[in-house]
Amino acid sequence: MNHGQRNTRAISLPGRWFYLITIFFLTLSGFGQMPIFKRYYIADIPGLGWLAQFFVTHYIHYLGAILFLAFAAYMIIDYLVLKRKSRQMTATGYVRGALLVGILASGIFLVIRNLAGSNFSSSFIIFLDLSHLGLVMAFLFVSLYCLIFKKHWTTER
Repeated sequence: MNHGQRNTRAISLPGRWFYLITIFFLTLSGFGQMPIFKRYYIADIPGLGWLAQFFVTHYIHYLGAILFLAFAAYMIIDYLVLKRKSRQMTATGYVRGALLVGILASGIFLVIRNLAGSNFSSSFIIFLDLSHLGLVMAFLFVSLYCLIFKKHWTTER
């Protein structure tokens, strides 16, 4: 980095890697909840058999969600307390944030559905599953767009 060049990155490199690894495992374990890894013989590849184990992917998904929520809370508080005066959200930041809120809301309802005593209708459960999957796919496509075109969550004011 040149002495005259300012660091425009809103997140540190270790934080960026934590975010990417968490998203990767959330996506991998989320798709593992569907039987696609066993159906398409991906789980037969040596070392990937765990992808066909429902409870393994289920607990990895929950652990990833906990880590992601903690990281998101940290980033939101960091932005609101320390960086709000020097940085502003971009349009793509708002889109990704809205998609994550939708993923979070549908995910919370899916967790509640898994608790003993919950009584959601089958049509509501299908709606939750499809909305969660659709929002995740939209988030991944928007994130890919942002990666390709170098769109950031925030920019300097």
